[in-house]
Amino acid sequence: MTRLTTHADIDAAPAASRPFLQAVRKQIGFVPNLFRTVASSPAALEGYLGLSAALAKGSLPPATRERIALAVAAINGCDYCLAAHSHIGATLAKLDSAEIAANRAGFSNDPKADAAVRFASKVARDRGHVDDDALRLVKIAGHDEAEIIEIVLHVALNTWTNYLNNVAGTEVDFPPAAQAA
Repeated sequence: MTRLTTHADIDAAPAASRPFLQAVRKQIGFVPNLFRTVASSPAALEGYLGLSAALAKGSLPPATRERIALAVAAINGCDYCLAAHSHIGATLAKLDSAEIAANRAGFSNDPKADAAVRFASKVARDRGHVDDDALRLVKIAGHDEAEIIEIVLHVALNTWTNYLNNVAGTEVDFPPAAQAA
């Protein structure tokens, strides 16, 4: 059950949020419930979209970003984000079902991505208190310091959406994610 307002449409959202929601609709074809919920705070919506856009220009490939989102959503128990990122991972990042399942379990079948997902999972579970070995392993796999910083920021941004959706009880408007084995 939804516990925070999910604006019925763009016109029902605060005026300051409407241009952002229109941009989301133009970019992806519809306005997911997450965005219609965040729209209650125009500042939060602008910040979320701005940070997401900035990270999209970063060093990590889109598929790795989706892998991290899936791992973090599983750790944080966010059904909304598991559904959204399973769908996005399959349709846009072209991840197969075995890879999506691996990502949800905190690893990847791709060696370099595996290091990123395992590191992101450790950051999420340990709230950033990773040991030297975790940092060494992600570096050995070929991730430079810029990518490591981006991995941490992806964990933080995904944790925020996970927590918000869990607090709000956001209704899932993506195909449901497969149940974990």
